[in-house]
Amino acid sequence: MKRIGLLTSGGDCQALNATMRGVVKGLSHNIKDLEIYGFEEGYKGLIYGNYRLLTSADFSGILTKGGTIIGSSRQPFKLMRVPDANGLDKVEAMKQNYYKLRLDCLVILGGNGTQKTANMLREEGLNIIHLPKTIDNDIYGTDLTFGYQSAIDIATTAIDQIHTTASSHGRVFIVEVMGHKVGWLTLSAGVASGADIILLPEIPYDVKKVCAAIDKRHKGGKKFTILAVAEGAIPKEIAKLDKKEQKKEMEKISSKYPSISYKLADDITKKTGYEVRVTVPGHVQRGGSPDPFDRVLSTKLGAYAAQCIIKEEYGIMVATVNNQIKKVDLSKSAGKLKMVDPEDQTVLLAKSIGISFGD
Repeated sequence: MKRIGLLTSGGDCQALNATMRGVVKGLSHNIKDLEIYGFEEGYKGLIYGNYRLLTSADFSGILTKGGTIIGSSRQPFKLMRVPDANGLDKVEAMKQNYYKLRLDCLVILGGNGTQKTANMLREEGLNIIHLPKTIDNDIYGTDLTFGYQSAIDIATTAIDQIHTTASSHGRVFIVEVMGHKVGWLTLSAGVASGADIILLPEIPYDVKKVCAAIDKRHKGGKKFTILAVAEGAIPKEIAKLDKKEQKKEMEKISSKYPSISYKLADDITKKTGYEVRVTVPGHVQRGGSPDPFDRVLSTKLGAYAAQCIIKEEYGIMVATVNNQIKKVDLSKSAGKLKMVDPEDQTVLLAKSIGISFGD
């Protein structure tokens, strides 16, 4: 008998269900006696013992279904060793529920914060496999995360739709794309949609250079400009400050504007006189069905995880490395972010065709 736990933690995205399906199908086709326990609402379910025994029927017809059938929640890693309001030791509670069910392995689907807790549980002696989920594609050690390509499709479509109204009215449009710390999603969607300016957290922008790029287009006969702006984009003058001062300055901005995009729009209007509009697709980027690419990727990741469970290979993340599905030691990945390098080939080639990054 193999007893496997499943949980999905952090923000949801496309292909969580597809990935779990890949794991379960990979196991059920190779193991006769199998029990799958789904912990509800992520680590919260593991902490408080909220789980249910899942059957094959639960995984039927979910390849194309977005979200997660077992729910998710955000449980900050920095609070995991802090007792809850009733004094409960969360780490000890998670371990006890793992042992209570006599699990052979716990399969955890999530992003960076989720992965840090997964690695902590590995250090506590549990058999852990992590599957990398995030629309930000910012998990160190893997080339791709499931959910990323589907989010690119949605963000790209949003920017595509803006082109027609921007050209009709001769306006400057800012489309704010998800990504607080890392700009892979904005970079890919910006290039795919033909954005004229792309602003990323890793490349602090100079508003004067942003305005100059807009002016250049207008003087060249282009009556509109599209900016793809990551929600974590940061002005150069603030990026130069230490972390504490940066936080203060960004708090000042958030007290006056809904997001950095609205401040940027205000700055552009004041400096150029151009009419600027802001569009924020928001959580739409995380919703809906996974696209075909993510369905294939998640199925491969899940099936590979099943093989690792059969071989009893634990303490790993199942990753995409050079277009191959491979094992990566969880200890070598956890706690690290995969940032956009300003010298990344995509950035340099985008610049070579005239896309401005405001630097």
